[in-house]
Amino acid sequence: MPQKIGLISDSHSYMDHTVLKYLQEVDEIWHAGDIGDLSVMEALPGGKVIRGVFGNIDNQAVQDKFPEWLEFEVEGVKVLMTHIGGKPPRYAKGVKDRIKKFKPQVFICGHSHICKVEFDQESNCLYMNPGAIGQQGFHPMRTMLMFDLELGKIQNLRVIELGRRGLV
Repeated sequence: MPQKIGLISDSHSYMDHTVLKYLQEVDEIWHAGDIGDLSVMEALPGGKVIRGVFGNIDNQAVQDKFPEWLEFEVEGVKVLMTHIGGKPPRYAKGVKDRIKKFKPQVFICGHSHICKVEFDQESNCLYMNPGAIGQQGFHPMRTMLMFDLELGKIQNLRVIELGRRGLV
C-alpha cells in the first residue's frame, strides 16, 4: 500500500482550508520549515504522521519541537530534509556533505518560496522544494507537493497550486 505524502513549506504562521483539504488525503505531512507559529502544526488534520524542521523565522518554541535536520526512511525511500538547502548544483553550506554522508534518494528544503523538483545527477538524488503555502514573501503562486511512496519509489508526483498569494 503506497504512503501518500503532502509536502509543504514556508507557512509563515498561515494555514487555510485549501491546504487542509489536500492534506486530508495523505498519510504523512512533511513541513520543510518557516512554520511561523505552532498553531499551524496543531491545525493539521489528525491521524497523520507529521514530520517537520524549523526554519530561519521560527522562534524557540518551534525550534524546541522540530529539529534543523531530519533524516528518515519511508517505504524504502531515504529522505534528508532541512529548511535552507540552496539548490543544485549550488547547495547551502554543509548540504553537499550531508547528502554524501546520508545518501538520500530525496533531498527536501524550503526557504526560496519557489517550487522546484529536479534530479541532481551529481548527488544522485531528487531535489524537492514545495514552494510556499503562506502569504508572506514574493512568490506569486502558493504551492505544495503531493506524491506517493511505494517500494522504494516516488510515484504520482504533482504540484498543487493553492491560489495566488494575497488572495484568500
